[in-house]
Amino acid sequence: MELGIISDTHGRPHPRLFQELDGVDHILHAGDLGPLDVLTELEAVAPVTVVPGNTDGFDVRDRFEPVARVRLADLEVVVTHGHQFGTPTPPALAEAFPQVDLVVFGHTHRPLLEERDGCWFINPGSCGPRRFDLPVSMVRAEVSDDGTLTPRLIHLDGGR
Repeated sequence: MELGIISDTHGRPHPRLFQELDGVDHILHAGDLGPLDVLTELEAVAPVTVVPGNTDGFDVRDRFEPVARVRLADLEVVVTHGHQFGTPTPPALAEAFPQVDLVVFGHTHRPLLEERDGCWFINPGSCGPRRFDLPVSMVRAEVSDDGTLTPRLIHLDGGR
């Protein structure tokens, strides 16, 4: 199974995003989606699990819960924007969501791939407009038959 892991599109997905999502089986979007039109575009690629972020309007907040739990390829997955934690960190997320295999979060626009105690914590960064000097990025992750997750950070802006 191939996962596309994204966050912080802010209504303006990077032009390369859809090319990099080609062939994924499921998309996890960790909030700050922007208008629901973005979701419609993503759903044309693959099924999407999405949560609202702190900048999303009521159209998104009223439709989706702040935390999504989904089982994908024998992995217990939690998706949250993370703003509920101030600045989300793997220790805070591990405490809030014990006994899961993958926690996907956003908010900081800073990419992070960290495995601790058998759980992956992935912040794909922002795949929307550049913020400060942070990269524009996403993660593509392969889940093998035995449930092993292999994430790969993709810089959409040429690696800055």
